[in-house]
Formats: sequence, structure tokens, C-alpha cells
Amino acid sequence: MTQIILDPPIYYLQHLADEVSSLSCCGVEVSVYSQRSPLKQTPNEDAAVVIPVGPESAVFAVADGVGGSRGGEQASNLALKTLAETLQEECTDPSLMRVCILDAIEKANREIIALNIGAATTIAIIEYHAGTMRPYHVGDSMILTTGLRGRVRYQSVCHSPVGFAVESGMLADEEAMLHADRHMVSNVVGDATMRIEIGPTMTLAQRDTTVIASDGLFDNLSVQQVVELLRKGRLDVSTQKACHLARERMTQSTVMPFKPDDLTLLAFRRTAPSKLA
Repeated sequence: MTQIILDPPIYYLQHLADEVSSLSCCGVEVSVYSQRSPLKQTPNEDAAVVIPVGPESAVFAVADGVGGSRGGEQASNLALKTLAETLQEECTDPSLMRVCILDAIEKANREIIALNIGAATTIAIIEYHAGTMRPYHVGDSMILTTGLRGRVRYQSVCHSPVGFAVESGMLADEEAMLHADRHMVSNVVGDATMRIEIGPTMTLAQRDTTVIASDGLFDNLSVQQVVELLRKGRLDVSTQKACHLARERMTQSTVMPFKPDDLTLLAFRRTAPSKLA
């Protein structure tokens, strides 16, 4: 079969720009922000990628290298490069995206383990095709879809003790942001026991906004704050506001909650159809 990928992947690896990058592809507008923690000089261990897979299809992903272990940025970069390369080599039709994504995550898991340095990363992925999406994730990088009026249509469950406590109703969202164990992750790429969670296939309304973000966002802003900031208005402006507010929180220890960390946010919406006949 003829390879269908029209454009090369767009990577955000060890990104340091404090401004949002915007682009349009495959029928969606995309805004991406990635910056290291304001309190460190070491590399940004977060990464993001936009992978076009045809005129109406794309894969979007965010990875967050596990801090406190060696090679966090190496693990996140490797995971996203493996994802893009697998799609380029194996995805000859949009119907194969699911198989290719799962294959890529498993391949990245093996390669990160093979580094033998204890590196690991989370990963959150959206498969997008002609107005529908399907989420995949490993770890605590979150996927969130909200409607124009602020109704949360989808929210992934973080693979962490605190994330499961929130899902079960034992902890409120605001309490989780203050929990002493909020940094703990129970499922990562780079571990022999890794598992992949696959969400439902959803049809997106014209003004639905989908967010894929590392925990640097949701450890500093509540889900409701993120929804209110990103559900309406220009996507690039809204993304910038959310990221700058989260980074403000990171540096103001008198404001609770706060947790200095690398921060990556990838947001997308379907583009409005042309009014031209």
C-alpha cells in the first residue's frame, strides 16, 4: 500500500519557549505549550508531538519523563519518536491507527527498559479521525474533553494512588491537589508491568476542546479552572493563559495548591467549516 502520511511529525522535545505554538492540520486547530519547571536548570523532561496521518487524521501525544529517575527526558523523547516512527512505517490506513499506537507504546516500553538506567515516562495519546477521537494513556498525564458550555465529556483516570482515590470518590479534585502523595505514579512506560488504558471512541462537537497535559498543569490548576480557561475564546490565547497561570502558581508558595514542575499542554479543536460554497 502507498504510505498515507502527508507531513512529517511536529516534535516539541526539551522545549523551552514560553509562548504557545499554533498550527492547523487534518481539520483541527492545535495549540502547544511546553516549558521546564521555573525552579530548575536541567532539561525539560516533558515532550509533545503532532503526527499527521492523512487529510482528516492525526495522532496527538504528550509524554512526561519521570522525575527523580535517570534519563527522564530521554524516556519521554524516545516514547514519542517511537510512536511517530511506528505510525510512519506501519499506518497505511487510518483504520490501523489503534493497532499502530498500541504497538508503538509496547515497543517504546521495551526500548526504555533496554536502556537499563531506570528511565520511565508517562504517555497520553489521542487518535483523531474525521471528527472522532479515541484516547490512550499510561500514567498520570491527563486527557480532558470539554464542551463550549463547560460540560466535561471525557476525563482520563490518572494511574496513581491519588488518581484512583479521586475516581472512587474518596478524594475531591481540590483535596487531591494538596495530597502529599500526588507525585506518585503507579503505571509508566519503562516498566515490565506497564498496562495501556484505552478510552471510548467519541464524536466531537464543533466547539469541543480536548486537552492533553502533563501533571504540571493539573497539579497547579483544578479541572474546573482548566475547563473555564480553555472551553471558549481563541485556542492559542486560552492555552497561553492557562499555562501562565499554572506557572505563576508554581512560583508563589503562598498560593495553594502549587507544585513546581515541567509543564506541557496540547489542546485542539475541530476547525470551523468553510462558509464558501
